[in-house]
Amino acid sequence: MTVEIVILAMIAAFLGLRLYSVLGRRAEHEEETIAARFDPRRNAAGSPRVAAPAKPDEAAGAVPVKTQRDLPAVSPAVERGLREIAAADRRFDPFAFVDGSRSAYRMILEAFWKGDKEELRHLCDRDVYEGFAAAIDARVEAGETLDNRLIRIEESAISAASLDGGTARVTVRFRSDIASVTRDADGVLVAGSLDDAIEAVDVWTFSRAVNSPDPDWLLDETDEG
Repeated sequence: MTVEIVILAMIAAFLGLRLYSVLGRRAEHEEETIAARFDPRRNAAGSPRVAAPAKPDEAAGAVPVKTQRDLPAVSPAVERGLREIAAADRRFDPFAFVDGSRSAYRMILEAFWKGDKEELRHLCDRDVYEGFAAAIDARVEAGETLDNRLIRIEESAISAASLDGGTARVTVRFRSDIASVTRDADGVLVAGSLDDAIEAVDVWTFSRAVNSPDPDWLLDETDEG
């Protein structure tokens, strides 16, 4: 009886080991990842998945496509003049010109207010320079000084353009806010106020020889709008 129990126990132990061996292997296989179906980092062949190439507009450092700019909103006569100037001078750009004229407007006004003749000489043609210089001399003789401030340029627009022989001329209408103060020799306020800016409208014409190596335009005429 004892011998039979021992034999049955050995058989039970053997079957238990076999069952554990089979189930253990199955569990290990079930924990493995099937690369072709479940691993998002790999493709169906089991090799690492390669990211799709970025679209041109998504790629780092992509260069935006430049679009051609139209001429500023001007009359047909002005547009014709601008095209004639551009045909004679390939470097001419109406948009860059307007930006430059705004800077010149500020520089010339500030030079005149300070009485800086040397600066004006470089920015104006001879006739305009002489007019500014005469006004500065009269102001100095009267013992007066200007303490003006250009608060802002509200508008700048091309109002005329022409090519006369080899000389290009472009007129710009400026609308700005200026605070104007005049003081006497003792610094006493004579007229104006820095607290109240007034609107000024100036029509300035700039000129340049299109075949000149000097890219600078000179102020050759001033008027009020």
